[in-house]
Amino acid sequence: MNRSQFNLLAVLAILIIVTVSCVYRSSRNSAPNNQSANTIKPEETDAPKPDKADDNKKSDKGDFLVKHLEVTNSRYNEIDRQIKDEKLLEKAADKLNQSLILPYDINLITKDCGEVNAFYDANTHSVTVCYELMEHFYTVFRSDGLSDEKAYDKMFDAVRFAFLHEIGHALIDTYNLPITGSEEDAADRCSSFINLTELGEDGVNAVLAAADAFAIESKNTSSNKRNLADEHLLQEQRFYNSLCMIYGSNTTKYAYILDDQYLPKERAVKCPQEYERTADSWSNLLAPWRKK
Repeated sequence: MNRSQFNLLAVLAILIIVTVSCVYRSSRNSAPNNQSANTIKPEETDAPKPDKADDNKKSDKGDFLVKHLEVTNSRYNEIDRQIKDEKLLEKAADKLNQSLILPYDINLITKDCGEVNAFYDANTHSVTVCYELMEHFYTVFRSDGLSDEKAYDKMFDAVRFAFLHEIGHALIDTYNLPITGSEEDAADRCSSFINLTELGEDGVNAVLAAADAFAIESKNTSSNKRNLADEHLLQEQRFYNSLCMIYGSNTTKYAYILDDQYLPKERAVKCPQEYERTADSWSNLLAPWRKK
């Protein structure tokens, strides 16, 4: 197994610790256009939305399930084989199933998609992280002058953030959670919340890596009508929001964010309250669906 294959496996191994587009512009129902027979059929997972008003109806009727779809690009054959042999996704699903109540099954998928993407599909109740996205993050960090080893490390962290962003979409849809603003921003904040509250320094590194990727991408993307009309925030905004969440979680420990002049003081002064409101909101929204 070569280094590239090993590192892609390591990316998936990172996902196992989770309990609970370019630089990716994913959202609900943003599956690649070339998906056809290699897709979970909607009728297999079609289910009514849970009644968010009645906690007594929150019974556990589903699981996070792994679906190994056929690889269409031969360059990913070996990594696909290793994923199946090591049962990496099965272990990730087991951790999720120990933590959360589900009203129906949600599929966790990694595969080659023919494009750089990660997405939650509400029709099939599935979260997919594409091999191409993993390679993309590596290329982004290499383009900024990072060494091969450092770019791989940052890629691992950025993929964790992307995976949890898609889990955020899945939870919003599955639990019919009330979101009073942009769902894409809510999914970003869900990822930051889980990373910063559940995963320690690994989680902080994931949010920092995502912020760095947003910043690098913004340098290479000019503002136009398509970007401004997109449901996602601009990459520059996602960059500052990510930094604000980190700084707000511990202003003393992460004071270097200000020292390095990454985050304007006018925004930074509001970040502790912004972080607390985000953490409280997601904690309260997920509390009825936790098994423990």
